Amino acid sequence: MDAEHARELIVSERTRLETLIRDRESETGIGSESENASISELASNDQHQGDLGTETFEREKDFSLLEQLEAEINDLDAALRKIDEGTYGRCEVCGKEVDPERLEAMPGTRTCREHAGAR
Repeated sequence: MDAEHARELIVSERTRLETLIRDRESETGIGSESENASISELASNDQHQGDLGTETFEREKDFSLLEQLEAEINDLDAALRKIDEGTYGRCEVCGKEVDPERLEAMPGTRTCREHAGAR
C-alpha cells in the first residue's frame, strides 16, 4: 500500500473515531460531570439498590468503550509516525510485511495476522 493512500485511510479512520468519542461523551455526559453527579438522582430518590448498580455498570461500560476508542486513536497516531519513518506496514513482532488487505481493513494495525494477539 502506498504511503499517501495509507495516510488518507488513517486520517479518515481517526476522524471517524474522534466523532464517535464526541458523540458518546455528549450522550453519556462523561467528562462534563462526575460519577456521583450523574447517579445522584438515583441515589437521592428512594430507589432500589439494583438501579444504582445498573447505573454504575452502564457508566463503567461507557468509560471502557471510550478507552478502547482512545487506544485505537493512539494506534492510528503510531501508524502515521511509521509512515513518516518509512516503516508502516511492517509487523512489530516479526518484521514481515502486513497483508495489504489487513492494512486496508485496519489501518492502525501493528502486527500481521499471525501475531495479531501478541501485543
